[in-house]
Amino acid sequence: MFTRRVLLGAICAAALLAPTMGASAQDKMYIPLISKGFQHQFWQAVKTGADKAAAELGVEVTFEGPDNESMVDRQIDMLAAALAKHPSAIGFAALDSQAAIPLLKQAQEQKIPVIAFDSGVDSDIPLATAATDNVAAAALAADKMAELIGGKGQVAVVVHDQTSRTGIDRRDGFVNRIKEKYPDIEIVTVQYGGGDQLQSTELTKSILQGNPDLAGIFGANEGSAVGVINGVREMGKKDVVVIGYDSGAAQKQAIRDGLMAGAITQNPVGIGYETVKAAVAAAKGEKVEKNIDTGFFWYDKTNIDDPKIAAVLYD
Repeated sequence: MFTRRVLLGAICAAALLAPTMGASAQDKMYIPLISKGFQHQFWQAVKTGADKAAAELGVEVTFEGPDNESMVDRQIDMLAAALAKHPSAIGFAALDSQAAIPLLKQAQEQKIPVIAFDSGVDSDIPLATAATDNVAAAALAADKMAELIGGKGQVAVVVHDQTSRTGIDRRDGFVNRIKEKYPDIEIVTVQYGGGDQLQSTELTKSILQGNPDLAGIFGANEGSAVGVINGVREMGKKDVVVIGYDSGAAQKQAIRDGLMAGAITQNPVGIGYETVKAAVAAAKGEKVEKNIDTGFFWYDKTNIDDPKIAAVLYD
């Protein structure tokens, strides 16, 4: 009898609270953003842009991600928890597009708009994707590599993963441009370091040991690029051309020191800002642009201090 009374009391209390909670939710839109992680400064910059948009548009935004970019299961748990709060919309940067599909279908069924950011999702469920054109950006990295090594020689690629859209597009953008345009350049290997600096450092050292004539290495995200820098430095290979992707204090310093030839920078603050802006519009039932191109730039020692470039770099 006591248990039954407690249960009835809890149900009544929940019923009394429900209208209040609903009214509160209607007062201010709640939009969670689930990123790939917090291990890189890139994501802090994305968060800065998201917070800026939230303040301007008067919505509540949360921003979270797993500890590193190999924790697919953890990210899926975060997505499930966010959906359980019945948000007005949700932003999602997929570590593994396919693993996320069941939950994204759930969001679609519940009429929760999904905005993809940084990584697209191999699905038509997201109403928009705020991201860099990673294929074009990596192709530019390939052009720069070819220019710097004289259009011939052996190069390698260290990528963060082969399951996210960014990993796939940056790998293919670089590899395909080399194959299509530079017949005298051989890509000897593509390795995956999970975006982890230490793992990418060890991969780079192994690549250099196995390919003593290597002319250049492309690191396809912040962690990969920093790992490549460290590996090349530890092996004493001063003649290997290193090209990176993203920004961060370590890459910027490596460029200033001559350890890295240059890198592609995205506009991470813009990615965060546009994601929230699109999520708010979608939640209001407004039409949003399907592909929101947030831009990219090449930077090296000659332009790293240019105001236009400095504005999209981060520490």
